[in-house]
Amino acid sequence: MACVLGGLVVLSWPLAVGARAPAGDPADEYAVRIARVKYGGGGDWYCDPSSIPNWLREFKRRTGVQTHGEEKVVSLTDENLRAYPFLYMTGHGTIRLTAEEVDALRAHLESGGFLYADDNYGMDKSFRKMVAQLFPEQRLEPLANTHPIYHVFYDLPGLPKIHEHDGKTPRGLGITLNGRLVLYYSYESDIGDGLEDARVHNDPEEKRELAMRMAVNILMYAIAQNALP
Repeated sequence: MACVLGGLVVLSWPLAVGARAPAGDPADEYAVRIARVKYGGGGDWYCDPSSIPNWLREFKRRTGVQTHGEEKVVSLTDENLRAYPFLYMTGHGTIRLTAEEVDALRAHLESGGFLYADDNYGMDKSFRKMVAQLFPEQRLEPLANTHPIYHVFYDLPGLPKIHEHDGKTPRGLGITLNGRLVLYYSYESDIGDGLEDARVHNDPEEKRELAMRMAVNILMYAIAQNALP
């Protein structure tokens, strides 16, 4: 499955959202890239710096899909935002977007983009407020453990619990537009910490493996739903 999807991915996803990066920009090449969202409000959008390089390296190794090895940091008002279909948002604190940023993110998601948000413990309240601004007529809906995002590459029983934090059950929630999942939010799980270098959090290997499998599934699912008819 991964090889078939991979053959479609690199040819289809950037074109699906009308991506056109400036000459010489790595996004001009047909390989998967993860763009980290830089936002205001005081939250540490830059946390877990080793998570994305590790994620991209393992995604390429495990699936055979070509990736760019480093993350791209983007602001939501970047004129080339559409060149980066997969957006990643994380942090521990407050997220505050301007009206222009809200409009830009909404347009990006409606035109084929995908946002994965991972609560690194502490951003939940402001993130939910942000989603309400983005899609005031919709709510974040829990995704059943049978949802394809948990089974597209690895067969997982649901969102794994990587860090305890408040000890609550991890929850995967999403926003779906016209039958397409455009936003996936992992709460009380902390996938990003599990993707970090082993020495950073000293997580057990089995926890880090679960985090990586979930991350691979999220990226593969986002790619597949845009690449396949």
